[in-house]
Amino acid sequence: MAGHPSKPPVGRRRFVQGIAAAGAATALPPWSASAASPSVLSGTEFQLEIAPLRFNVTGRTMTATAINGQVPGPTLRFREGDTVTLAVTNRLAFTTSIHWHGLRIPSPMDGVPGFSFNGIAPGETFVYRYALRQSGTYWYHAHGPEEQTGVYGSLVIEPKGGFAQRFDRDYVVVLSDWSDESPLAIISNLKFQSTYYNYGQRTLGTFIDDIRRSGLGATVSDRLMWGNMRMAPTDILDVSGATYTYLMNGRPPAANWTALFHPGERVRLRFIDAGTMSIFDVRVPGLPMTVVQTDGNDIVPVTVDEFRIGPGETYDVIVEPREAQAYTIFAQAQDRTGYARGTLAPRSGMSAAVPPMDPRPMRTMADMGMEHGAAGHGAHGGTAPSDAVPAASSNPHAGHTMPAGNQAAMPGMQHSMPGMEPGPNAVTPQDHSAHGGMPGAGSAMPSQGSMVDMSAANTASQLEGRVGVDNVAMAPKSRLSEAGDGLDGNGRRVLLLSDLRNAKRGNDLRPPTREIVLHLTGNMERFMWSLDGIKFSDAAPIMLKLGERVRFTLINDTMMDHPMHLHGVWSELENGQSDYRPYKHTILVKPGEKLSFLVSADEPGRWAFHCHLLYHMELGMMREVRIS
Repeated sequence: MAGHPSKPPVGRRRFVQGIAAAGAATALPPWSASAASPSVLSGTEFQLEIAPLRFNVTGRTMTATAINGQVPGPTLRFREGDTVTLAVTNRLAFTTSIHWHGLRIPSPMDGVPGFSFNGIAPGETFVYRYALRQSGTYWYHAHGPEEQTGVYGSLVIEPKGGFAQRFDRDYVVVLSDWSDESPLAIISNLKFQSTYYNYGQRTLGTFIDDIRRSGLGATVSDRLMWGNMRMAPTDILDVSGATYTYLMNGRPPAANWTALFHPGERVRLRFIDAGTMSIFDVRVPGLPMTVVQTDGNDIVPVTVDEFRIGPGETYDVIVEPREAQAYTIFAQAQDRTGYARGTLAPRSGMSAAVPPMDPRPMRTMADMGMEHGAAGHGAHGGTAPSDAVPAASSNPHAGHTMPAGNQAAMPGMQHSMPGMEPGPNAVTPQDHSAHGGMPGAGSAMPSQGSMVDMSAANTASQLEGRVGVDNVAMAPKSRLSEAGDGLDGNGRRVLLLSDLRNAKRGNDLRPPTREIVLHLTGNMERFMWSLDGIKFSDAAPIMLKLGERVRFTLINDTMMDHPMHLHGVWSELENGQSDYRPYKHTILVKPGEKLSFLVSADEPGRWAFHCHLLYHMELGMMREVRIS
């Protein structure tokens, strides 16, 4: 079985070839798209084949990259405690991979080309084999551009001790986005003009409406401020319904994917956001949803009307329809340019009314981490959790200091910058060595073995003025008790990250011994993305010692939400729940937000940490985390 980091890096040429081939419809042989819902495979031995597939969701026949002839790929059902073997064969014209998102498995099995794995070359088969030490809802996908064109599917691991919540029906709901444009075309359009897909720009009509509402002086001042910053308050998602068709289990809205029930049954819906660049707001009008799990981990049940889900995240909910009627499963894109839709019904062929989409959200100064713009986002009520990282002061450097309440509890905690340079024999990630292939920020790398002080002045001064950084949050704060732009104050009960409480006490109650602070940075006009203003190809790995306990603090300096995914280990979100912190593998970080999570470095290897918006990752918002 191949899997040793010996193959030289392919670099940006490999990435460009991959995204071009992933979207080249006319050069590939026709395949028949499956019209049924994804099949279900169970057991301990699996054969998966990644191959081109003729695919039509818009009226035009295109070519997808599919798993076993399906988009999404088959649902894989495992059992906790088993050891599974998965032989994955690549029938594409370029190297591909499968990453098992959220699974605690050895690094060589994680499926990220260039870390501890070379990828699966055309015509080759790679055999994954690993033991299952967890249960819950997860998913799998390519770690490259072919994820956009169909290489993804769902995973359900049944707990060996039985389910914590009773239910009568069990459905996986995979949300995704499809474009007839190739990944290369999309990323080229964004580099040409970052607002290329933003058809909701402010106009003369909205200018007049704003004058009527706020007055001429305030409106002109607001327009001039945004213009001077070269940013758009309507820039919610980089890629919109202008090119995307939003899918539910591979079906467009008109196809009406349907899940059946009998009145009075408890129906479990396992939501997975497999979208490449799409954040969804999910509800079932007329049915409260009881959230029972996030990212595969059981939580204390929370009943809501709606929740937001970012790429990479999973949420399991239970609904109890009492009437013999149809209910719409409605997942609108965060920017309100489209939606995915399905139906819960007592019999096939039924449908319910599709609700109108909510008003399009608008960014404010709070989304830039500016204190005076915070008004308007607190309609959901609540304050920051007591043990969460508190809001920073108006001091521009205050966001880089350790909260005083935690310093006393953790004597000797170090505040360190990620980093030692790779050794001379280290393998640069092949598929991901091209990430952030834009001109570099010119920053110096930490020398091998050094730990750089993350003092406020040092970090802020390094970020300000960099080519890849168009904003540094002046007053980042905790926003865990906010639902998010477009959700706060909408009249519905919306899930908050501060609501999440793990169903059992945490496995590791040690306090962290050091803190790693990372800024989520970008230049939206140039469509450049990075961490600490440094693209992945220029960045040193984050070094963790095996067995240590670390706090990661993220400060989002951008105006975009970023779903941050750490491979290999759990991210315990510090959200005010003390020893019952929720265990996440992907955390959606709001604009202008400062949050933290704890990590027990208990799995050695080379792990990816990145934004799960595919084109943000590809352009540099990524790091390697090395545990040894």
